[in-house]
Amino acid sequence: MAIHKLQIDDFVTIDYELIAIHSSIEDYRLAYFINQNLHLLLEKSRKDISVKSAKAESCFSRFIFEDADTDITWNLIQNKSSTTVAQQKNVPISLFSEAEIDITTSSHLLPELKKVDYILKVENKPSFFMPSTLINKLLGIKHITTAYTIEHNKLKSKNNLIF
Repeated sequence: MAIHKLQIDDFVTIDYELIAIHSSIEDYRLAYFINQNLHLLLEKSRKDISVKSAKAESCFSRFIFEDADTDITWNLIQNKSSTTVAQQKNVPISLFSEAEIDITTSSHLLPELKKVDYILKVENKPSFFMPSTLINKLLGIKHITTAYTIEHNKLKSKNNLIF
């Protein structure tokens, strides 16, 4: 009797492209400029991406466009998030015995890319998809400082991109 083994690596295919975007503008403004230059219809998703860490739960905004003609799904995701947590601090024998301290923590969707402000995830990319053309169009937006592709094999937190 023959033994058949399935290798899981055979089923794992990367059919998405990740592009890092450095920009200091707000997420909705960046989505607007990307819509103008790339002729997309990115719109704010009703569900933000939430990631739980040891410090707190962080929410990252997401803009999505599902192109019915080409079956490409475009996701513009915020990589940086700031969370403010109020804590009671009891200070003994003080004028301010019960003081509230606001602690702001920042977290990243992809912690290994802390300098990246936004991530453009292009899912179901067709064979004719050219990332270099897309990056050149993104660099044409004056509010984008730089944009480049992210290599999948260098990411440690790929699971944060599953949504």
